[in-house]
Amino acid sequence: MERTLVLLKPDCVQRRLIGRILARFEDKGLNFVAMKMLQITPELARQHYAEHVEKPFYPNLEAFITSAPVVAVAVEGVEAIRVVREMLGATSGLAALAGTIRGDFSGSRQMNLVHASDGPQAATRELELFFRPEELCPYDPLVASVLRAADE
Repeated sequence: MERTLVLLKPDCVQRRLIGRILARFEDKGLNFVAMKMLQITPELARQHYAEHVEKPFYPNLEAFITSAPVVAVAVEGVEAIRVVREMLGATSGLAALAGTIRGDFSGSRQMNLVHASDGPQAATRELELFFRPEELCPYDPLVASVLRAADE
């Protein structure tokens, strides 16, 4: 089992796509072990996007991510990091394939609806930024036995 962070960005919240996008992760058999809506502050944005702070596009990125609430979700499942990233599609909604979240709902590079951790180290770091350990609520769904084989 892996855990990863998913952020439903301000454009997702503003467009009222939260439920439709969360349902896709549930339909895939992934578990939500924590979830909350919050307003990202400039300080949290700088921590989350630390590798981009010095880049010329960062001011626009910070303005966007702090412009409206986001929904932060801790997602758990077998190969969750890879599965979630593939479900999102290419970073630019213009390049994302139909059937992916961005391919179906986005037509922009920046307004691409969703962020997901890009690897295990990023997932650990990002989950710690958005959730305290006591906010994580892992569980075994009753339907687990019909979602995947016992040895998966």
